[in-house]
Amino acid sequence: MSATLESEVRRALLSLARRSIEHRLRTGRALLKGKDYEETAPEPRGAFVTLSDSEGNLRGCIGHILPHLPLDETVVGMAAAAALEDPRFPPVLLPELGSLTIEISALTVPEPVPDTERIEVGRHGLIISRGPFKGLLLPQVAPDWGWNRLELLEHTCRKAGLPPGAWREPGTRIEWFEAEVWGEAK
Repeated sequence: MSATLESEVRRALLSLARRSIEHRLRTGRALLKGKDYEETAPEPRGAFVTLSDSEGNLRGCIGHILPHLPLDETVVGMAAAAALEDPRFPPVLLPELGSLTIEISALTVPEPVPDTERIEVGRHGLIISRGPFKGLLLPQVAPDWGWNRLELLEHTCRKAGLPPGAWREPGTRIEWFEAEVWGEAK
C-alpha cells in the first residue's frame, strides 16, 4: 500500500474535488493545475470519487484504476466526471452541490488474487474480468451492504455483467487492490 496521506492533504483534496465540480458546473471547463490550483498530491495514484446525496444515496461514482496521473489531477477529473458523466444518474445541478457529500478512494495498483480464500472484506476491492466484461467494487462497498467474501465475489461478477458464479470459471481474471478512503462528515 502507498504511504498514507497526511490529513491536511486529504482535506485539500476534498476541497479540490468540490471546487472542481462547482467550477465545471459554473464555467463548463475543468480546473487546471498551475492556473486554477496548486499541486496538492503529486504522486501518481488511481482514485475514485463518490458522491452521495443528503440521505446517503449514491449520486455518482467514477474513477481511474491505474495511476496514470498525479493524485490531485485524478481527483479533479473524477470529481467532475462523477457529478456530470456517471451514466446511472442525471447530471448534478448547481443548487444540489451544497447537499452532496464527497468521498475519495485512493487506490493501490491492482494485482492478481493468488487465492480467493485470502480476500478480506473491507480491506480488498475487486476487479473481475472475462473477455469484454469487467466490473469493479471498492473495498468499502461490501461492508456497507453487509456482504461476506462470497457475496463480494458474486456482486463483482454481476457488476461486470457476468453470472454470479463466473469468478470460479476458467478464463475469469480476479484482481484485488486496497484503498485509502476518506470523505466529508455526513
